[in-house]
Amino acid sequence: MINLAGKTAVVFGLANKRSIAWGIAQKLHEAGATLAICYQNERMKLEAQSLIDELPGASGYQCDVSNDAEIDAVFVTFKEKFGKLDILVHAIAYAPAEELRGQFIDTTREGFRIANDVSVYSLIAVTRGAAPLMTEGGSIMTLSYYAAEKVVPNYNVMAVAKAGLESTVRYLAYNLGSKNIRVNAISAGPVKTLAARGVGDLSEMMRSHANRAPLGRNIDQSEVGGAALFLASDLSSAITGEIMYVDCGYNIMGF
Repeated sequence: MINLAGKTAVVFGLANKRSIAWGIAQKLHEAGATLAICYQNERMKLEAQSLIDELPGASGYQCDVSNDAEIDAVFVTFKEKFGKLDILVHAIAYAPAEELRGQFIDTTREGFRIANDVSVYSLIAVTRGAAPLMTEGGSIMTLSYYAAEKVVPNYNVMAVAKAGLESTVRYLAYNLGSKNIRVNAISAGPVKTLAARGVGDLSEMMRSHANRAPLGRNIDQSEVGGAALFLASDLSSAITGEIMYVDCGYNIMGF
């Protein structure tokens, strides 16, 4: 059994009980980690905080990752409260809903900017905040999706963002390896999260995954949580810059 007692983990991206961030937070909590869980804004606070309260010892913080001042402030708070950090989970992705339907060629300049700012640059920003607090090394992880590699109709600009995110993982892993900080991504199969519901034909996407995946089903967020727990632990001490698939094997199939 993995034991994270004495470790402090920060989880960005909790929205509701369907969030992959919630599945990861539960697994880290079960393993004994001290949790700081971040939600985007006041509107999301009520639902997020009700979940956080289900994890004894966990604390909630508001942080809009598109705002550098809020990122700086929350890491000052973390330094004061925890002293050091060991684990950072970046479970954040967003593109305007109208960009996730129709043809990719119709992507707007503003939609492209928003998708890459919120979904990609935010990993760089929160990593920059966390790294100085990872004085004993650490594990940083984010969430990707197979559309970073292959065309998934309607995923559109978010696919470009995920491709950028995976490249960002590799560059951060290179930058931070000398500090014994590992950076990896989990490429999860489709889950009906708040963000995913904006993708056109999500139900068809999930049916296709279940039909074609070797395990013959879709995943649930607790399975992503299990992979995150492994990446958070010393069992993954020599793994960095990698994309780990948690998709019931869908990514190995040609057709």
